[in-house]
Amino acid sequence: MTMLYRLDANAATIAARFGALAGHDPWRGGTIAPGQFAPVVTAGREAVVGPRQPGAPRRLIPRLWGVPPPPSAGETGRGVLSVRNPDSPFWIGNLRNAEFRCLVPASAVMEWGKVDPTDGKRRQHWIAPTDQPLFAMAGVWKDSEIPSFALLTAEPNAIWRKMGHTAMPAILPPDPRAWHAWLHADWKGAAALLRPYPSAAMAVS
Repeated sequence: MTMLYRLDANAATIAARFGALAGHDPWRGGTIAPGQFAPVVTAGREAVVGPRQPGAPRRLIPRLWGVPPPPSAGETGRGVLSVRNPDSPFWIGNLRNAEFRCLVPASAVMEWGKVDPTDGKRRQHWIAPTDQPLFAMAGVWKDSEIPSFALLTAEPNAIWRKMGHTAMPAILPPDPRAWHAWLHADWKGAAALLRPYPSAAMAVS
């Protein structure tokens, strides 16, 4: 499971890349860990009251990475970072309602490799697409106790499988039509985007 990611761009650059209004987002670039605020791109509906209107501008807004779990989970203080089962009752209502989906901009994600048999340690690896230096991961937001978000996952590609992982972040293609579909399509169309990113188009450091 992804526990860190980098976003090496400021708010204005991110907004220009994804066709959003930067507003007063103070982001200047850096690394995001669980429980920290990070910029996400929404379809703009969270600021609109009343019937749904077409053409609402995308917005870049800060949200906390980690959605508070449902009370039935019996956990406190630990946010849910990723969505492994989008059909879960906890998630499906938000995912079927397109206005709750968001783009999570990033420059690279960190994953732990397998244990090295020579010293018993695991090494950090930073992974990024080579075809888009600033990319979007599929996300979903909630406003329960706090304005938060979680990442959607996909089946692992060869890179993630080699590291021993059973899922990877759902990284969207470098295509504005894919970003639009994640933010606006019905759930069937959006769910089709939750697929492994081609490992041939990724670099590991």
